[in-house]
Order: sequence, then structure tokens, then C-alpha cells
Amino acid sequence: MQPKFSRIFEPIKIGELEIKNRIAMAPMAIFGLVNLDGTLTKRAVEYYLERARGGVGLIITGLFKVENEIEEMVPGAPLISHASVAPFAELAEALHSLGSKIFVQLTAGYGRVGHPARLRKRPVAPSAIPNYWDPAVTCRELETEEVEQIVRCFGQAAEILAMAEVDGVEIHAVHEGYLLDQFTISMFNRRGDKYGGDLGGRLTFPIAIVTEIKKKAGRNFPVQLRFSVKSFIRDWGQGGLPGEEFEERGRDVQEGLQVAQMLEMAGYDAFNADGGSYEAWYWAHPPVYQEHGLYLPLAEKLKKAVNAPVLVAGRMGIPELAEKAIAEGKADMVALGRGLLTDPSWVRKVEQGIPERIRPCIGCHDGCLDRLGRSKPLSCAVNPATGRESAYELKPSHEPKNIMVVGGGVSSLEAARVAALRGHKVCLYEKSKALGGHLMEASVPSFKKDLQRLLEWYKTELEHLKENVDIKLGLEVTPDFVQREKPDVTIIATGSSSIVPDIPGIDGDSVATDIDILLGNKRAGKKVTVVGGGMIGCEVALWLAQQGKKVTVVEMLVELMTATRVPHANRIMLLDLLKLNGVEVVTNHCLQEVTNESAMFMSSTFERRSLKADTFVLSIGLKPSRALYDTLVGRIPNLYLIGDARKVHTIMNGIWDAYEVARVL
Repeated sequence: MQPKFSRIFEPIKIGELEIKNRIAMAPMAIFGLVNLDGTLTKRAVEYYLERARGGVGLIITGLFKVENEIEEMVPGAPLISHASVAPFAELAEALHSLGSKIFVQLTAGYGRVGHPARLRKRPVAPSAIPNYWDPAVTCRELETEEVEQIVRCFGQAAEILAMAEVDGVEIHAVHEGYLLDQFTISMFNRRGDKYGGDLGGRLTFPIAIVTEIKKKAGRNFPVQLRFSVKSFIRDWGQGGLPGEEFEERGRDVQEGLQVAQMLEMAGYDAFNADGGSYEAWYWAHPPVYQEHGLYLPLAEKLKKAVNAPVLVAGRMGIPELAEKAIAEGKADMVALGRGLLTDPSWVRKVEQGIPERIRPCIGCHDGCLDRLGRSKPLSCAVNPATGRESAYELKPSHEPKNIMVVGGGVSSLEAARVAALRGHKVCLYEKSKALGGHLMEASVPSFKKDLQRLLEWYKTELEHLKENVDIKLGLEVTPDFVQREKPDVTIIATGSSSIVPDIPGIDGDSVATDIDILLGNKRAGKKVTVVGGGMIGCEVALWLAQQGKKVTVVEMLVELMTATRVPHANRIMLLDLLKLNGVEVVTNHCLQEVTNESAMFMSSTFERRSLKADTFVLSIGLKPSRALYDTLVGRIPNLYLIGDARKVHTIMNGIWDAYEVARVL
């Protein structure tokens, strides 16, 4: 064990339950990994076991409903019933053998944040308030008897889980604006019965839940609460950014600490602390634009207010940050969510003194939260085996091959890594003098440094595989070269290049691509127009605005970041950041012509508009670079095209392409 990280490995108690170390797996929804009746599939069991094998002290599952009649969701929603005993018993037995403990997260439901497409009935809420996703839909106010029935269901669910030898439960949640949280917040709760009114009345629901669970499962059965110290709600559908001054419409810190003290007195044994709401989803599900450890200031205040253990999540995947948080008394445990999706062996690698080999989360949400939003199974952008650990396990090849990988971007690096792990001999060729591809320019803004961490991780892993991987830089591969080398398998990952429209003035000195600006090949003036309002264009605009430049974004569609899907939390935070940093937005206009100091745009109704700027930055997309592949098709066997060269998309798609090909060679 490494002295540098000694605090992480100290045992801790929640109630009477002892946990072997201070690392928990944060709760994350597992839609797609449950059966139609809401019970765990074997894939879900294996998913949790993989994190326990990696050394995690406490596994906290994603949410499970305690009932599905009052708020009826479509089949496939996680649900606790008597059918849950067998799979949870099997999981608990295996986890206990590995030295880990398990809490199952129980939810009262979604309430006003339930998506109408996932519900079979009208959304419910504490009061008749607008649905978050479709404000035109007014939620049905729950009857008093229905709330009491939900309370009883919590007790029944805990009793079932105790029967399966699950170690405890986490209540979901006075957190993120879900149904239980809605009852505690005056903005959403306008009830006149015992579940409404003043703060004490609004806390009746969560207090009744812990009382019922202790009654049914036993006084010593741990009950932990997922708890948002602050809501960050500016108004209906509007969140507040870090450091921004606004009037809190939800729960402010002062009330949050008072609530925690009252709930601790009611019997809650621990608090899993965070912040945010659906209005400010970028707090509850922090994207790359949020700081690492963003909840620590809130957790520190909470820890001073209560005696119960405090867990903290929120981009805590950097080991030094986790150790420091515990050592400085800001939290008692660290909960890792996406950090354990990217690397299930996080704890083992810290324990072994090799933290540099932890695969980092890049804050993209593409493989986790966004997949759930599209009714796809939970996984991870940079770890394709997440959620399908057995099926995607890498096995040694029975017939090692000589593999040529062409390109030095993320797809190439992943293909080389996976192929080498399986015992193949890999030769990777990159025509430039450095590895990284588009990761190099993408990681330039300060808010995208996790991409640099990912690139460094790949370099470290390939160095450890150097007996099987030969990297040749500064060599451009030609079709004749491939045919002379005669590899057993050729993987083409030649990436993509900027789209530059063929219009008058596009070659002028005032025009640059987003790649040129990020890499410093060209410098932007004081007044900049970014042409293209996709995610990359918006990120470049934000980066330039943070440098003090006057920036305008022009997009041909009606809204920014809609041509390709951008995960919800990432999109709304980036939009709010653009507004906060004074970036002007012009939509529904297409670039027609550029002169030295101005550019002409045309709207969809054929109205012309001229904009002046020192620099016009083109960010209208990328196109596949596949000339080498097209020349080789039909001339050599075992030829594969992956990443942007196949289809320009996200980092996730490039990594998944590479993993899918290399794991079966």
C-alpha cells in the first residue's frame, strides 16, 4: 500500500457496518442492464462485481423504484419486488467474498422530471406544477394516501433487500430535484396536507421513509441519503453557474445544512453529498466544463453540520484529489461514478502505486448518461467493456498476427493497445511527429485538459506494451508501402480534416480553421466570428471569449448544437457559459462570402447580413480522410476502416470502432 494514499485505505463505519476503505462506487442508473420486470440481469451482476474485484469498498447501485403503479414507467425500469431477492442475494454473496459491501439505491420516483416518453401515465408531483421536459404538461398532484403508500413500499423494499443480505440502502433522493426532493423544496411543494407547508412539513416524506425502513429492516440497517446541499435553481428551467450570483429558488446552503441536521436526527446514517437539480443538470451530472472536486466546498460545510459520515462525488477521479479531501476532513469517503466506468481497477492501481495507469474520464457523457437518455444500455465512451464485462473481455489470440495501424489519433491508439494486449505484433505509423490526432487541438482549452490526460494514458499504456507495439512517427504510409510490408491485418485510422467551403474570399488572411486557431498556427484578433455553432465551434467561441475577445457565433440552423447530438448537461452548461461570457449568437444564417474585414451571411429567408471581424474561424465540421483506404480496397485482404476515417463522430465512436475490430482479430 502506498503511504502517499494511506487515508483512502483506512476502514470506516456507516452505522454499525464496517467498510474496508474510503472509496465507494457512486450510484448510476443501469437502464438496459435490468430485465423487463426490473430485476438485475447477469450483465448487471457482472458490472458491479468488476468494480468490487477492482477493490472498491462500497458499491452503491443505481436507482430502483419501490413501486410502479402510482408513477408507472415503461417496462425495463429497475424495480424492487420479491423477484429481486435471488439476483441481489447472488450479487451480495459474491461482493462479500471480495470484501466489498453493497447499498441499493431506492427511489420514490421522478415526479416532475419524469420524461413523458418513459411514463405510461401523466407525470405526478407534490403539486400541480409543469413537467421539466415538456412544460405544457401539468403534473398530477399526488394524493395523501398515495404518498403514504409509497412510504410503505420503501419499508417493503428494504425488507426484501435485507432478506437478500444487502448491507444497506441509499435513499434517492433529497437530491437533483427528483420526486422526494420536490417535496422538500417550497418552489415545487404547495401542498396543504401534512406533507407540505413549512420546512418541517416538507420534510415529513423523507422522515417517514427512514422511520418505516428502520421499522421493517431493523434499527441497525444502514440508511444513507443522496443529498444536494444546494439546488442551483435560478428559475423554472434555468440553472446557476459556478461563481455566478443569482437568487436561489430551490434549496440554498443555509437551508441545506438545516435540512441535513433534521434528517440526521430522524435517523439517516450517512449523507452522499452533491449539488444541483434538473434546472442545473450540469451540477448534478458535471460535464467537462466543471472543475474536478466541484462539490468539495459543499461537502466541507455539510461535514461540519452533521456527525454522520459524509460521502462526496463530483469528478473526484484524480487520486491525489481524493486523498486530499479525506486527509483535510472535507469528506469521510469519496464516491466515484464515471471514474469507475472508465477504470474498474481504480482502487487497485492506487494501491499498487501506479495511479498514472488509471484510465481517465473525459466528462463527455456520451457513453453513460446520454446512452441512457436514448434507451441504450449504460456503458462508457473510453471503456467499451463497461456494462458488458464478460462479453467484451479481452482474450489472448490463438493466432498472433502482424498488424499495421495507420494513423496516430485516438482510434489508432486504442486499436494498437487492444491488439497488443491480445498478443498481436503491432506497427503503428503516424505521418506527423507526434501522437494524438485531434486530441492535440481539442485539449488546448483549459476546460478540456482531461483529453490531454487521456492521451498521456494511451502513451503510458503503449510504453508498457512496447514489446508488442512499434511506433513510427514522421512516416506517411502509401498503398505501395502497405503492399510491400504485407501485414496480416491493416487498420486504417487516418482521421479527418476540416471542411472548408468553396466560397469567395475563403483563402483570405482573416480566415482560419478552428484547428489552426487552437494549435496556434494562426492567431485570432480582438473581434472574432466563429462560423458554425456545433459543440466544437461553441467551445472555441467560449475559449476565445475567456481570453477577452469579442466573439460572435453564426449557425445555419435555428439553434446551436443541434446538427449532431450533444448530451443534455454538456449542452445547457455550454450555452449558459457562452451567455455568461458575452458571446453573441446569430442563428439561421449561412456563410456566403468573406472579405478582409467582413463576411456576408444569408438567412433561410434569403436576407443578407454583413458581420465585421478581425478573424473568421471556420468550425463547420470535419470530413473523413480515407484516400488510402479507398486505394487499398480490393487489393489487400483483412483491411479495416475505423474512427473518423469511417465516419466523423465522437471520441467514443472512434474508440469503440477500434475496440470492436481489435478484440476479434
